[in-house]
Amino acid sequence: MQSSHGSGRSPRRHLSGPVLTVLLAISFSHLLNDTIQAVIPAIYPLLKETFQLTFGQVGLITLTFQLTASVLQPIVGLYADHRPVPYSLATGMGMTLLGIILLSVAGSYALLLIAAGLVGFGSSVFHPEASRVARLASGGKHGFAQSLFQVGGNAGTSFGPLLAAVIVVPHGQLNIAWFTLAAFAGIVVLLWIGGWYRQRLVEDREVVTSRPRGAWIRPALPRGKVVVGVLVLMALIFSKYFYLASMTSYYTFFLIHKFNTSIQLSQIFLFIFLFSVAVGTILGGPIGDRFGRKVVIWTSILGVAPFSLLLPHVDLFWVGVLSVPIGIILASAFSAILVYAQELMPGKVGLVAGLFFGLAFGMGGIASAVLGEIADRTSIEFVFLICSFLPLIGTLTCFLPDVRTRR
Repeated sequence: MQSSHGSGRSPRRHLSGPVLTVLLAISFSHLLNDTIQAVIPAIYPLLKETFQLTFGQVGLITLTFQLTASVLQPIVGLYADHRPVPYSLATGMGMTLLGIILLSVAGSYALLLIAAGLVGFGSSVFHPEASRVARLASGGKHGFAQSLFQVGGNAGTSFGPLLAAVIVVPHGQLNIAWFTLAAFAGIVVLLWIGGWYRQRLVEDREVVTSRPRGAWIRPALPRGKVVVGVLVLMALIFSKYFYLASMTSYYTFFLIHKFNTSIQLSQIFLFIFLFSVAVGTILGGPIGDRFGRKVVIWTSILGVAPFSLLLPHVDLFWVGVLSVPIGIILASAFSAILVYAQELMPGKVGLVAGLFFGLAFGMGGIASAVLGEIADRTSIEFVFLICSFLPLIGTLTCFLPDVRTRR
């Protein structure tokens, strides 16, 4: 798209050639990153048996990982808004590599927590800058780019339990080390992306210096409405990730306790759910580009409620069936929420990405710890019963303002 302001190069790129290559590469690196992360909850039954852990201790592992992954992300994003660090992506994957090595040889609960913290730290460095790369390579199709980026992560999250069921569960904790191969591959890909990112920053500086003042996009909403919008989005993130935490951390336990399934079968069910999440993620962004973010957000959060309310009361077959629409509908929200927030606060791509990725991880971690304690005091079935009402929080979407921007 050629700029109408002078002869400077336009910052927009078409989704073809090297830009699409970058989007696929950043999505693939997201797949590798989240495959490794998904190993942690996937091996909870093994760790619980090996180290004689309570549900509360299992939840604390997730809390440690999620908090280190969440608290630092807004800081990384805010810093990168002012001083982008292209090769920080590979550095983050390097921290994840150290965490997965330690997880494979940990001989105590304390070392398990340290390993989980290292993996979370790597994630906090990776996600804000990776989201920025996706936006830079979007060619203006921000919803599509974020969905493509997100679907890599969701696919990795779904593959993690499946690979853990084949590689780790039958052969023991030491075999977690096989996932270092994914981390090494991620470092190689992210070094290449870092080179493209650095070159793109140079090109964009040339565009900025030649752009007239009137060419900037300014928010069309007053500060009060922006604050309300962000608070509503945070409440929706709470709803989405508390419910997702019940599925990702405790779905296997729910199946084992209620239906007496094997660990391997429960992980296959978890894979089906997480694969559905990946499908929903790739659908959410393009639909938001076409019909608006608010429509997607409204449908994706509140639309889960009928299925989530039924799930605790049906047999094993229907649990598997219901998990598919739950995963697809719920997952379509995040890309739309992220792009909507970036449109609410233009010019703060890194801060928004860090804030909402961090909030997502933080909510997931807190939820895992809280739900673990509830499961210890009551039952895993009761956890799924109370979580089934969380999607009803989606009614708050009616308070989101319509985002309008002007050039």
